[in-house]
Amino acid sequence: MIAHRLLRSLAAALALLAAGSTGPTAAAPAPTLPTASVPADLSDELVYHIFVRSFRDSNGDRIGDLNGIRASIPYLRSLGVTAVLLTPLYPSRTYHNYFATSFEGIEPAYGTLADYRRLVAALHRAGIKLYLDMEFQYVVAGHPWWAAAKAAPTSPAGDLLLWDDRARGVLAEGPFGLRAFDHFGRDRQDVTTVDLKAPPVRAWVDRYLANWVDPNGDGRFDDGVDGFRLDHMMDDLDSRGVLTGLFTDFWRPAFTRLRTINPRLAFIAEQADWSSYGGDYFTQADVTAVFAFPLQQALRRFDRAALVAALAQTAAVTPPGKFQLVFAENHDIARTASDPGIDAEKLRTTAALVFFLKGTPILYQGQELGMRGVRDTGYQSDEAEIPLREAFKWAATDAAAGQATWYRRPGERYWDRRNARDHDGGSVAEQSGRAGSLLEHYRRLSRLRQRHVALRRGDQTVIDSASDLLAVRRSLAGESFVLVANLSGRDAFYTGPGSDRPDLLGGAKGVRLKPWQTALFCAGPAQRCASLRP
Repeated sequence: MIAHRLLRSLAAALALLAAGSTGPTAAAPAPTLPTASVPADLSDELVYHIFVRSFRDSNGDRIGDLNGIRASIPYLRSLGVTAVLLTPLYPSRTYHNYFATSFEGIEPAYGTLADYRRLVAALHRAGIKLYLDMEFQYVVAGHPWWAAAKAAPTSPAGDLLLWDDRARGVLAEGPFGLRAFDHFGRDRQDVTTVDLKAPPVRAWVDRYLANWVDPNGDGRFDDGVDGFRLDHMMDDLDSRGVLTGLFTDFWRPAFTRLRTINPRLAFIAEQADWSSYGGDYFTQADVTAVFAFPLQQALRRFDRAALVAALAQTAAVTPPGKFQLVFAENHDIARTASDPGIDAEKLRTTAALVFFLKGTPILYQGQELGMRGVRDTGYQSDEAEIPLREAFKWAATDAAAGQATWYRRPGERYWDRRNARDHDGGSVAEQSGRAGSLLEHYRRLSRLRQRHVALRRGDQTVIDSASDLLAVRRSLAGESFVLVANLSGRDAFYTGPGSDRPDLLGGAKGVRLKPWQTALFCAGPAQRCASLRP
């Protein structure tokens, strides 16, 4: 009986590869359309990063889902969001869904393909783009490719994966040198690496991603994604010297083929090396955008010298028409509100730098509420990151409808010591409409950025100033603004361009900035600035 099941798995895997693995539908591959020179432009975007399982529950099972995201569109619009980035949707035994048990369909806890299609349609009607996170460099035990390859290592199915000893059936290790990992399910899961250079895999990737872009192959994209985030993207995968030259041999050709379907697709790379400015991702792989990791690290330290250096190098490596995503936090790093010495003014300044420094701002769900969390090093499993991924705070209490508290396990540290608590002031319900709240501050910054092209697309120049101050001018089309951040714990004084005008953020008194405070001054023509008020 076991042998028959394995043979069926082998046949199924080969059939999938032969027919073309599907994304949101079982449609045939989309037709190739003439190439048009209309590349993705992220200049005006505000991206919102959603950790699906933790965002919003729609059916009472305390697991975030697709219908919950759809119900949240009015909230996203109130923030000025123009694109959402979702963590992986494919089925997985891990709570974050990064290691797929199948690349087909939707994680059942998140909903159905019909739910997905309704979400795409609703987002697009609201003028919001959709980016999906993808990581198909690895598969785990239970995935059809794994089962088929292990059943017959020397068969064509075995060509899909890397091996340490194919004759003996020993698969290669997965990411970070792991052959197995512990996870929230309280068991160990074997993992291995996909052979990205195998011709069947390359062909499968083309078909798979194309089906997310144009599910019914009609050349219209209202029902498809607007781009992808490529997790853990590397030129030499895991620095093992086995899968090398991937930028030019694997990724760039894949992007080129997909752009013949929809030239406006955005490809966002997560650099595996967080010290990277991403220059080789642009020049070799031809991605649309990378994450501004060095800038993020300097920003979180409130280090003026490091910020100035990161701004200069970021500009130097970013070609015209390419983009850096400016961020403060994501699902893999500690929350800003948990940083040592953090206070309300620092949180406001962090937000202003993300919105107004040159680049495309991306917010991680809950940072606009001041959600807290740091990695729990007492866990050796992916439970260690649960504090960074706690349920988004829609309401003042955990018991309220919509709260995605899927990790509720009394007796576990990540639950008993959770950061979000009832009536702690950190929810949408408690902050929305309240003057001075962090949420309303984010909404205000978003409106300013939406209204002024210089704050979205303007040139950027660092202005000489006192050593405690970061002063940056953004100028375009007759508009000019100066963002001034006091990066010290003492009062600082700014007397440069725009200092005789009101602070558009409403906090600075004349030229004096309180510790860690940020101001935004109009530095353009007097007539243009006269109409602007805090």
